[in-house]
Amino acid sequence: MGKPSALVQGTLDMLILKVLSPEPMHGWAIGQRIEQVTGGVLQVQQGSLYPALHRLEQQAWIRAKWGASGNRRRAKYYALTAAGRKRLTREQQSWESLSGAIGLVMKLT
Repeated sequence: MGKPSALVQGTLDMLILKVLSPEPMHGWAIGQRIEQVTGGVLQVQQGSLYPALHRLEQQAWIRAKWGASGNRRRAKYYALTAAGRKRLTREQQSWESLSGAIGLVMKLT
């Protein structure tokens, strides 16, 4: 089966918020975590990831702070804000409702 080239519109933001929910991460690590958890099915390109991070920061759902990465380079670390946690909860509820409804249709014979 081929790998999907694009995420369903709006899901990248939700995935980023979810990945950041346990701890702050730098951008490259966020993309790697999504790829790791999905077994490589979802691969987030930098051209999609960084605009999404910027958009989430402008919405005040994440905040950024410079720090040192594991290889001692400067990296921008992103963390979920309280507003971001609320948004993630709403997004998860909406996703579960949508995916459940799609699942029901897919079970039709």
